[in-house]
Amino acid sequence: MKIAVVSDIHGNVLALEAVLADLKLEAPDVIVNLGDCLSGPLWPEETAAILRETNWPTVRGNHDRILIESPAEKMGPTDAFASGRLSAQSLDWLKTSQATIRLSDEVFLCHGTPDNDDRYLTEKVEGPKGHLPDEETLLAELKGEGAPVVCCGHTHIPRVIRLQATGQIILNPGSVGLPSYEDDHPHRHVMEAGSPHARYALMTNNRGAWNFQEKILAYDWDTASREAGKNGRPGWARSLKHGFYGPLS
Repeated sequence: MKIAVVSDIHGNVLALEAVLADLKLEAPDVIVNLGDCLSGPLWPEETAAILRETNWPTVRGNHDRILIESPAEKMGPTDAFASGRLSAQSLDWLKTSQATIRLSDEVFLCHGTPDNDDRYLTEKVEGPKGHLPDEETLLAELKGEGAPVVCCGHTHIPRVIRLQATGQIILNPGSVGLPSYEDDHPHRHVMEAGSPHARYALMTNNRGAWNFQEKILAYDWDTASREAGKNGRPGWARSLKHGFYGPLS
């Protein structure tokens, strides 16, 4: 069984197309999407048009939830940009996403943590940047979820973490469409993958043992960067071009 795990596309249709081309070569048995599909100053409707046709099991990310539930006047600029460009058909598709998905007895899917789409699972923010949480913190954030493999997104930083106490694996595939960003929740910090590539992950069950592969793909990030800049988001433009957000000031 080969499962492809994508997450955090953020309306970057060019990065998504690169992933789709690679998926044709990898030919996984199942492709899953961990959410934050459309929000971004790029191509939300074009991205949605592709995703509507995939029929991938899709988790609802925190930005997906905002697009579905919040009035436009209360959205931040990233979500408001997407909201103003999405068709009713695309919003209806987004509403079919699920808060969490139990793909099988062995695999559980969420966006942030099992009970909160806006909390980091695989990064602990204590200062300007994230770092790997300790095992006690990870177990507490899992809230008793016992699946052998827990797949999450939200941080945009790829991770494979094995818990010694339970033998569980936590997989974060990184972000398809946004390699770095700045946020002020729970306090001001940046997340940086360090290169502009599109990322997703493969997990393969080989006679009961799970193996993992990070996929790091080139695509036309210069065009994506120019699109973000044209749409008034220089931070996004810098992130998309370099994979680093830039120094905190």
